[in-house]
Amino acid sequence: MKRDYAIIVASGKGLRMGSETPKQFLSVAGRPIVMRTVERFREYSNDLGIILVLPPGMHDYWQKLCEEYHFSVNCMTCEGGETRFHSVRNGLALIPKDAEGVVGVHDGVRPLVPVSVIANCYATAREKKAVVPVVPVFETIRQIVGLKEDSRTVPRDEYRLVQTPQVFSLDLFRKAYEQPYQDSFTDDASVVESYGEVITLVEGDRENIKITTPIDMAIANAVLGAN
Repeated sequence: MKRDYAIIVASGKGLRMGSETPKQFLSVAGRPIVMRTVERFREYSNDLGIILVLPPGMHDYWQKLCEEYHFSVNCMTCEGGETRFHSVRNGLALIPKDAEGVVGVHDGVRPLVPVSVIANCYATAREKKAVVPVVPVFETIRQIVGLKEDSRTVPRDEYRLVQTPQVFSLDLFRKAYEQPYQDSFTDDASVVESYGEVITLVEGDRENIKITTPIDMAIANAVLGAN
């Protein structure tokens, strides 16, 4: 069965935001962050199978938000796990075993991702199998050396900032997620890379920020207000 999927990971606690409510449920420009994120993917494709990974015990809260904001985008839901790796694997389990296509994994708190970036990642993954959007590093970077008593500047042209959605062929992704968890699995590309696949980089977008702090919220409100 040919179909593409998106696993939107919104299962974090968001402690750095300083709010009792997980950040993905906070309102940005009058609408919960994660709803805006899901809507970007539905804007990309009406046929995309969307899986939303929620914090444990917050399904009822999500349903109340959907009613309050008249949110009608169809998506499957599941609970997150101990780490991002386990949360993604829980979402992957909802995809039918006979499904063929590509699957993207996206941070639930990246609601500003342009549809053009989503489309490029999915299109490239159909050929390259493992795709990650990135942006250049404009700031100077210093590397801590030894016992943090020394540091040195490193060439920023050799580095990129990683974004999502990270998109992969379903067959490859399933096999990669059969691996046991490792602390080095900080994103999905690291899981797939550990399995032995080469990662293809494509152009991301500076607006595709991950909302983590109150300053990020201010930026997102400004961008959405301007648009």
